Amino acid sequence: MIESQHLSTYIERPAAEAYAYIANPANLPNWATGLGQSIEQRNGRWFAESPMGEIEVAFVPENPYFVLDHDVTLSDGTTFKNPMRVIAHGAGCDVVFTLQRRSDQSDDEYEEDTTTIRTDLATLKRLLER
Repeated sequence: MIESQHLSTYIERPAAEAYAYIANPANLPNWATGLGQSIEQRNGRWFAESPMGEIEVAFVPENPYFVLDHDVTLSDGTTFKNPMRVIAHGAGCDVVFTLQRRSDQSDDEYEEDTTTIRTDLATLKRLLER
């Protein structure tokens, strides 16, 4: 079954500022706990030590549309594509992450991913609104 859901939060910060913070992979450990507690750049690529082992995180190039799609590649070469956007909304913005269910994912695993992303978005909101 193909399933996806849009998880979002409103952040009282201009969209360009939120985008700049989120697009910087060095900031990931501050808010994206599912990707790990540390990240380092090697030869222009970003690697994190995560609960899944070492992963590579690669965002799409900087763009004027505030698109933050990113790939997470596991050490075995499996790549997960993660659609993400910052959308201007008044003086602030909506940050939207689209969680796409994998074909081999159990209900419990999907729900765990949902909870992790909601937690990460709440952390991001707290960080950017202080």
